[in-house]
Formats: sequence, structure tokens, C-alpha cells
Amino acid sequence: MPVFLSAPPQISLVNIFTEPYNNAVATARTCYSSELVGVAAVSGQGQSAEIQQQRQAMRDRIAASTYEAGHHTTLQHAHVQFALSGVSRHFLWSFLHAFPYYNSEQQSQRYVHVKPGKVIEPDFGSEKLQAVYKACLQDQMDTYEELSIKLFETAATEYYRIFPGRKKQAEKYDREIKKKTQEVARYVLPVGTFANLYHTVSLLTLLRYHHMAEQADVPQETRQVISAMLQSVRQADPLIEQLIESPLAFEDMPESAYWLQSLQASQSDRRDFISHFDQSLQGKVSHLVDWKVNAETSMAEAVREVLGLVPTQMSDAEALALVLDPARNKVLSTTLNTTTHSKLTRVLHHPHYTFRKKLSHAADSQDQRHRMVPGSRPVLGLHLDSRPDYITPRLLTADPACLEIYTACMERIWDRINQLREGGGSLEMVSYLLPNAVSVRFSESGDLLNMHHKLKARLCYNAQEEIWQASLDELAQITAIHPQIGAYLRPPCGLRQMGGRTPYCPEGQRYCGVPVWRLQPAEYERLL
Repeated sequence: MPVFLSAPPQISLVNIFTEPYNNAVATARTCYSSELVGVAAVSGQGQSAEIQQQRQAMRDRIAASTYEAGHHTTLQHAHVQFALSGVSRHFLWSFLHAFPYYNSEQQSQRYVHVKPGKVIEPDFGSEKLQAVYKACLQDQMDTYEELSIKLFETAATEYYRIFPGRKKQAEKYDREIKKKTQEVARYVLPVGTFANLYHTVSLLTLLRYHHMAEQADVPQETRQVISAMLQSVRQADPLIEQLIESPLAFEDMPESAYWLQSLQASQSDRRDFISHFDQSLQGKVSHLVDWKVNAETSMAEAVREVLGLVPTQMSDAEALALVLDPARNKVLSTTLNTTTHSKLTRVLHHPHYTFRKKLSHAADSQDQRHRMVPGSRPVLGLHLDSRPDYITPRLLTADPACLEIYTACMERIWDRINQLREGGGSLEMVSYLLPNAVSVRFSESGDLLNMHHKLKARLCYNAQEEIWQASLDELAQITAIHPQIGAYLRPPCGLRQMGGRTPYCPEGQRYCGVPVWRLQPAEYERLL
């Protein structure tokens, strides 16, 4: 079991529901009461000691019985908000953001410069191995700084090609260019780099976190963070202790046997998987592998069902246009994302698509935040090859000198990871050195309603470039099989233009500089 030489994570509870335990029981009792039951009635507050004892005994019986029976919705009312710092981005990707029921606001590496020393450091128990780990961290940070500087000229050339008028005010706009180079340079940083964030979950989700905290890829850090989160809630409401189960043992996780076998797995086995997966992509970032064949017909029928019509009163084409055309369905061109609240727009739940995709760890850390388009993401340690396996941002391909620096750094990272593995370092320990660029291979599925929202956000030229390319691949493939649906899938500016909303671009000063609403998807192209 690894321990860490770096400072422990800082976890603080900043907001919590009043009396979450009593609140859960109050909501349970309300289901069987002619009136709303309050927390005071549950605890016997203000009553005699005898009545308090009776009501609290009943409260605890109800809490235990509803929990054991699996009636857990009562625990979703109370929410807890944490401030977290000093947690690794690998932990966030592997655990905290791998589930749908949370909200996080996290420090962005795209826009915030990463300072040295902000990386987790496991204790390898060997000065030699520790030195290898530290040397790799320093190398990654040095290369990050070097690329941030040397990529500037290439990025500036492209930026001022798009915004020629801004070159006269270069001092003002060079800051924007620096962010672009920083975004690319971060690909060499380790996934063990620390992040700061606010994280809010229901009490039920926190209990689930605790129960599943032993799973790979980073169980030691996961246990450390979740234990601190749970302890802070215990202190706020000691009654919560009665609902806490022991964590599920690592050996009881279905993937655990494969994790243990990975110590003896040959590199050829991993490469067989990598080759098989990459060939299945057929040259795409995101490849459509499954879908509902009759999606357009069934969705048109659903539109008529909502409105009480038959096909002779409304054709399939008319039905699809009514729900998908922003000129007729104004819900689609607003920024509040109220599609799930619209009776008619909810018919977009019926079409469904599954994509196989390959992104960098950096890109997938953003992609997974689209929680209603979930993916079956890997135990990343089981994909670890002894050879470099990473994604290269397109801006680097336009700068041969920087590309050479980047490629050489990747070679050195994997060389050091191999040294640590050969010296006895565990998969958990060495995984923190993997660069943000490391390849993540997985499948992802979603219904059209949530795919619509995701494509709307990620076809914007300001979106992270890999997710943008994946979204472009997805749009093209959906259009090929369902052209009447694909015709209405566009970035925000395109949807607003269709709906007659101005300005077409809602980004204000963040406007990408390209009038994308005038283009067809086949014409979409970007370097920055």
C-alpha cells in the first residue's frame, strides 16, 4: 500500500444541509403521513425527555429499515459541498468525476499556469526510485515551460491570421495567445498534478463514494480523500455514523483479478488490445458502432403522440422539423438548456448512439463532465504499455521544432515509468507520471437529447480541440445514417442563426473569429 511524501490533500466542508440524518427520516415519514413531517417531529425537539427518547428510537428504526431495504432517495435531499485542494487530476478522472451525480467547479489547466511542485509524490521506499520519479516530474515541468514559450510564434501566426485587426494591439491580445500555447504545453504535465475545486454531492452519493473507495486506479489516494470528506460530515452530524457501511473490499471488485494478473501480463497482450481498438476506429477520433436504426421514424411518431396527431395530420419530416428546427423549437437555441423540461423536446430521448473513441487524459477529463452521455472508461493501469502511447495536439504538428521537443519528452517519460516498474513500483504509483497526453480508449453512449446538448457545446471552435474533433466525427456519422436529424445538429452560433437569435455567437469577447454559422460541417477546420 503506497504512502505519499507530498502534503496530504486539504478537504473542508463548506456547506451542509441542517440535520441531514433527521431530514432523511422526515422525508421517509412524509410518504406515509397526511401532512409534511418536519425534522423537529422526528427528533422530538421541544418535547419531554420521554417523548424525545421514543421518537428518536422510532427515527433510528426507520432510518435503518429504509436504508437496508434500499429506499435511498431520502438521502438525496441533503447535499454537502466540499472545497478540495491538493488532489490529483488522475484521482478526479478515475473516481470523483467517473459518476454522474455530482457538481464540480475546477481550476482549469487550459487557462491557469501550472506552478512547479504541485504534483503528488508516492513514497517508493528507495532513494534511487524516488530520484527517478522526481527527475521525471522536473523534466515534464521544464518541457511544459519550454513549449509554452516556443509555441508562441506558431500560435501567434495563426491567431493573427484569424484576427488581423488585433495585431495592432498585440500587447493586449498576446495574453490570449499565451493561453493557447499553455493549453497545448500542458499535455506533457503528469496526471498526478494537483487540482483545486468545489465539489457538491448528495449524502447518498457520499455514502456510495465511501463504499466504492477501494477500486483502481488510485485506491490509496481515493481512500484518503473520501475518508476526509466523510469524517467532516460525521463531525457536522454524528448521527450519520449509523448509515455508514464498510467499503467494498478491493478483492470483491470485478476487475480486481485482472489488476493483479497485470503484474504478469505480457506487453504483447496489451499491444494486441491497443492495435485491435485503434484499428476499429477506422481513422476517426470517435467511431459510431451502434445506434437505433429506426430513430427518425420512432421519434416522429413520438412527436405525434405528444400532440395527439396521426401521420395523415403530420408527416415524419414535419414532425422532425417541429422538434429539431430552432426556428420552430425556441428551446433549442437558449443557453439555459431546458430541453428536459419541454414536453415536446423530450422526444429526443428516443434515438440513441454508441461511439468508440480515443482521447487524451486531458481531453477525456473534460469529456466525462458530460455526465448524461456516460462512458465505460478503463482501468487505465491495465492499458499501460512499455512504449509511449499518447495523443499529439494539432498545433504541435504545425511546428516541427516543438514537435521534436514534445516527442522526446514522451520518450523520456515512458523510459522512467519503465525504470520504476522494473524497480518494483506499483501501477498505482507510476500512473501519476503518465502525461496528460496519455491515450484513453473507451466506449460512450447517449440519447439524442443529451447528445444534442453535448454537440452544441463541443462543436464550438472554443471547445477543447480533441473533443471538438470527436464531435465533428460524431456529427458526420449521425448525419450519414439519420440525415434529417443531422441537419439540425450545430454549434451554438449555428443553432442561434437557425432560430433567428442575435448575436449568433453567444461568446462575446471569446468569439473564435470564424463565422461558423455560415459554414457546413464539412467545411469546419481549425488549428487553434
